[in-house]
Amino acid sequence: MSATVDPITIEIVTSAFRSVVDETFIALMKSAYSTNIKERHDHSTAICDRDGRLIVQAEMSLPIHIASMTGLMETLLAKYRLDEIHEGDVFVANDPHVAGGTHLPDINYAAPLFLEGELVGFICNIAHHADIGGMVPGSMAGGMSEIYQEGLRIPLVRLFRKGELQQDIMDLFLLNARIPDERRGDHFAQIAACKLGVRRVAEIGTRYSLPLIREVWDELIRRTHDRMRAAIAAVPDGVYAFEDVMDDDGLGTTNIPLKLKITATGDRVVFDLRGSAPQVRGNINLPLNATKAAVAYALRTLLDPEIANNQGIIDCCEIVADPGSIVHCQAPAPVAQRLNTSQRLVDVIIGAFAPAIPGRVVGAANGANTTAVFSGTDPRNGQPYLYFETLGGGFGGRNDRDGKDGVQVHITNTSNLPIEAIETEYPLRVISYGFIEDSGGAGQYRGGAGLRRVIQPVGHDCTFNGAGERFSNPPWGIFGAGPGGTGRFVLNGPAGEAVLEVKPSAVAVPEGSSVTVETPGSGGYGPAKERSAEAVAEDARSGKFSDGFLRRNYPAQMTAQMTARTEPA
Repeated sequence: MSATVDPITIEIVTSAFRSVVDETFIALMKSAYSTNIKERHDHSTAICDRDGRLIVQAEMSLPIHIASMTGLMETLLAKYRLDEIHEGDVFVANDPHVAGGTHLPDINYAAPLFLEGELVGFICNIAHHADIGGMVPGSMAGGMSEIYQEGLRIPLVRLFRKGELQQDIMDLFLLNARIPDERRGDHFAQIAACKLGVRRVAEIGTRYSLPLIREVWDELIRRTHDRMRAAIAAVPDGVYAFEDVMDDDGLGTTNIPLKLKITATGDRVVFDLRGSAPQVRGNINLPLNATKAAVAYALRTLLDPEIANNQGIIDCCEIVADPGSIVHCQAPAPVAQRLNTSQRLVDVIIGAFAPAIPGRVVGAANGANTTAVFSGTDPRNGQPYLYFETLGGGFGGRNDRDGKDGVQVHITNTSNLPIEAIETEYPLRVISYGFIEDSGGAGQYRGGAGLRRVIQPVGHDCTFNGAGERFSNPPWGIFGAGPGGTGRFVLNGPAGEAVLEVKPSAVAVPEGSSVTVETPGSGGYGPAKERSAEAVAEDARSGKFSDGFLRRNYPAQMTAQMTARTEPA
């Protein structure tokens, strides 16, 4: 506990700064142009101190973005002395190899915070732009073999100098995007959120002294660090190992291994990823910052989910990984789909921890960030359009309840785009949208179901690209439970169905045709024989499972149901 600041003041001041990042998160969401930000909320906001330590992150932020924010801070503080940073400056970057990012569509902004004339920290935000240029619309499809193909690489640059926009830099950004007006709107939504955060922190500075604020920030990080160390100490000492594979990299390499050995000793835990695959040609490689984000997320959610998300967790992440591997890639490795690999890494961490903390782990989730991109020319106005979305799937069965159906999991917490938004914004029609039958893994507690969405261009031909995972290697069940269903992309044309590649880069979708996007389900928890007859009866009523699936996986429970139906009253 702080020696000079009482606990009540610490909580009040901390809540004030949390309110700033939450307000700037909402402001960015409400002022953005693209559906990916304003509807799906693929953005984050945070405050870092002058040393680059993460202090607070907005409650609705994405866990993967913690890596980009701290990476941006490391780059910024290495490039500029503190006396070279001025009020009114705004910095921007996105590159994972030279500017601390994790992939190019996530554009990172930071504006300095001054109190009493002194630099105290930075207000930061990240937003996923629906297109950042590159060889395919949406900048996320498979088939890219180096980062130069993935879009505009932005090193750390000063977009505003003492409040003055450097228009030539903004012009460069917009010239490299397919929908420049939408990109301009999203950039200025991020800029506006930075400026709002600067104002709000200045208001806090009129109520509390700078020494007090710094002490509160130090105390907040110390508390988180101490709680996390205590949570680690509660894990039984031992060595825990697990491995899994990625389906493919989109360029011919399949069943790509991720290997993990966790060594827990006292209040220290080391994540050893040596033995994982070398970095691959396709764009599923992880920068080390993204690997660190996955480890930080897993530590918090498995060991102490109530603690604050700040530097205290990051400092507890001890990672050993080979440079040049898929979890510690080097330039010019492509990384656009790094989130799929992050999701798989979280599954691997959960699998390794399962023997040590069985009551806290879950069956493998959909393990993907299934990406769908439709692009073309809108027949209503003759203008180009680009619809980008990542869809959720199943969340794994837990030790006391079923998994969730059709949700984003783990490293991302974005929303699924409403049908109304798709059909209003784009010349597309959603033919159907729902859960996939039998995609939730059987178990004492079943896994969640995957999603199916069928989309058709209206009055024109369009192009589809995307990327999937868990399309060939299903999400595993835990402690004797069954696996979840796999995903797939299907082109529905006059000649019937054509199953597409896991990472299709450019598929023509003629008018009258449609694309089916199916996301993976998730694994269950515990043996299916221990599922209650009442739960199986509810499965039957839900319409998410066929009679055949239920009879195969729960024969005793189904027999009991049939007997109960035929017995006389």
